[in-house]
Amino acid sequence: MKYLIFGNGYLGNKFKDFLADEAEVASVDIGNIEKLRNVLEDKKPEIVINCAGKTGKPNIDWCEDNKDETMYSNLTGPLVLAKVCFEKDIFMVHLGSGCIYQGDNDGKGFSEDDVPEIASMPSFYSLTKFVSEYMLNNFQVLQARLRMPLDSESGPRNFITKITNYKKVINEPNSMTVIDDLIFAVIQLVKKRKTGIYNVTNPGSITHKEILEMYKELVDQEFRYQIINTEDLNTKAGRSNCVLNTDKLKNEGIEIPEIHKAVKEILKKYKPTPTQ
Repeated sequence: MKYLIFGNGYLGNKFKDFLADEAEVASVDIGNIEKLRNVLEDKKPEIVINCAGKTGKPNIDWCEDNKDETMYSNLTGPLVLAKVCFEKDIFMVHLGSGCIYQGDNDGKGFSEDDVPEIASMPSFYSLTKFVSEYMLNNFQVLQARLRMPLDSESGPRNFITKITNYKKVINEPNSMTVIDDLIFAVIQLVKKRKTGIYNVTNPGSITHKEILEMYKELVDQEFRYQIINTEDLNTKAGRSNCVLNTDKLKNEGIEIPEIHKAVKEILKKYKPTPTQ
């Protein structure tokens, strides 16, 4: 087998659908070292893709109330998985998060070399993602940072579905990741056997209002929403609103569509669920 995917959720199944017969999803606790050893010995993959982790349901506020589970899934699990991959000389891909910064870094966007301050982490979720990334970056692991994933298929993990289910939204510029472009970029990096951290977001930034105005134009002209100040959010966990620099990915010869163009193409195909 070429690819073994850990994480039987939104991202894991998107990768599985794309890779088809080349991949399989393993329903194994990545923090259990003996079970990992057994499944990797049985499947003998060339490449492991870790899509497992806790993002919280319905949102990251859940992580503030369940820190033990969040730490185990987002920090302990990836490190245990990496250890077993190293033992068996298997190339490992880890899907990380760019939700560890705030702002746009004076218009430059945050690069892979910009180290965030732990004290400024907006949430416990962000802290676990940063610490796991920092630890894994000491080893030969490919880490793909994504943010606010979206695609043309309605679902609870799709940022378009999320934002259109809120009647009150903030309006901050953010980097975002189109899932099809994420998968394309990760596979290209795997073919090159690249390791280290890569920001895998679509170039540029986009605001919540820009997305919703496109949604009104292309999907539902009757849709209504209200913009509120970020400070007025009633949440337990702080939210990361940030822009990432994607020059490193581009310098690898991997180009994906600018975010406004990508969102527009997605919305042309997007169908809301009946409950929206």
